[in-house]
Amino acid sequence: MIIHVVKSGETLWQIANRYAVTINSIIRTNELANPNQLVVGQALVIPKPGTIHTVKYRETLWSIAQRYGVTVQSIIQASHLTNPNLIYPGTTLLIPPITHTVQSGETLGQIASRYGTTVQAIMSENQLENPNLIYPGFALSIPRRKPVVEVNAYTYQTSENAVQSLNEVGHLLTYFSPFAYLIAEDGSLSPVNDEAMIQTALSKHAVPMMAVTNFTSSQAGSNVAHTILAAPEIRERVLTNILQVMDRKGYRGLNIDFENVLPADRELYNQFVQQAVNRLHPRGYFVSTALAPKTGATQAGLLYEAHDYEAHGRIADFVILMTYEWGYRLGPPQAISPINDMRRVVEYALSVMPADKIFLGFQIYARDWRIPHVKGQEAETFSPQEAIRRAVKYGAAIQYDTTSQSPFFRYVDEKGQGHEVWFEDARSAQAKFNLVKDYNLRGISYWALGYPYPQNWALLKDNFTIKKTVSGTM
Repeated sequence: MIIHVVKSGETLWQIANRYAVTINSIIRTNELANPNQLVVGQALVIPKPGTIHTVKYRETLWSIAQRYGVTVQSIIQASHLTNPNLIYPGTTLLIPPITHTVQSGETLGQIASRYGTTVQAIMSENQLENPNLIYPGFALSIPRRKPVVEVNAYTYQTSENAVQSLNEVGHLLTYFSPFAYLIAEDGSLSPVNDEAMIQTALSKHAVPMMAVTNFTSSQAGSNVAHTILAAPEIRERVLTNILQVMDRKGYRGLNIDFENVLPADRELYNQFVQQAVNRLHPRGYFVSTALAPKTGATQAGLLYEAHDYEAHGRIADFVILMTYEWGYRLGPPQAISPINDMRRVVEYALSVMPADKIFLGFQIYARDWRIPHVKGQEAETFSPQEAIRRAVKYGAAIQYDTTSQSPFFRYVDEKGQGHEVWFEDARSAQAKFNLVKDYNLRGISYWALGYPYPQNWALLKDNFTIKKTVSGTM
């Protein structure tokens, strides 16, 4: 797929004509509410076969062409390069698909075998409904092998809304995590209405993962964590209660999200994760944890100090890095998931644990701050689709911060109030997918379902093959 950034005066007809695709295909892929209203700086996903490549240091067009098995000229044409000598690290290129001209007597099965792919993949790439309806001279796009990743998504939606989300994107998930069972000081768990969503997840071959936490949006939970972690009998009671829920409801694994744990309780938290593994593994369940976004072992702060990356990476089956919320709803306006900070967290994690244990956290919502920012003033949270709607409504040109790889815009509302919006688009999603590829990470974890973001799901499918572990065993 191609990412196109709208320029002043461009229309959807012109963009579709440039890439030789239909207007309706662009509308469907991006779920454009009003195709006649585009915004300068708006990123569009163009549903055209091809692979996006971001140029790295010392790469040349020749070496890139060799890597993908295409010609230099084909990359120049597909990427609309006016000066092929002026490519530099960070330049985005479109690598055209490998093409095959059907010969007399050839079948899709034979062609798929020749290129090391599947009939279904070729049919999907070429939008073929019948594998028998190919003929000599027919030009087929051959899909390249894509990295295999696992994908998790949290949700704090109502049961009905979560089921709807799963019906829409569950086929792209490996794990599904309703958030969350809140642990009380006595080791009991708050009830969660999750039966319908668990069954829907299973119908989509997404593994239900039980999330437990000490944390809510209104209470830090530090004292609760200490009470639980400092008492061996309460820790055992928590795990017993967790197992009862998992056995009864059909969860296949556990995600532990203890936040704001007191620094003095760091080793107790490690011990609790080990106890969870000791209790759950013999029953065929896996254990994962959610980790605050640290960039070093000695990083100070209540959010970070008790999260021991080395220990969790060694003990748990995998970890989810909560690489989001730099643009906090109560803080000043900034990118919510800046790629430069995310990369620093990933590189630290890789220094103490293997890549195949790491999920990159990925937020899929937008925020609107009133400006100038007043300390403690809360930003509004909504979907990337709503961000585009507001940019259209107020005629705001979308800008793109290259350091954080995040889009943003400013506008003034009807009351004269200034606003600054940071959100996610196709470019920022692709930057995060490139980060996963660059470091061969195990997967991606979305926080959280319920915010429409069609570009993300289209690009996720285009970049990766999603692993489905139906049994949920590790």
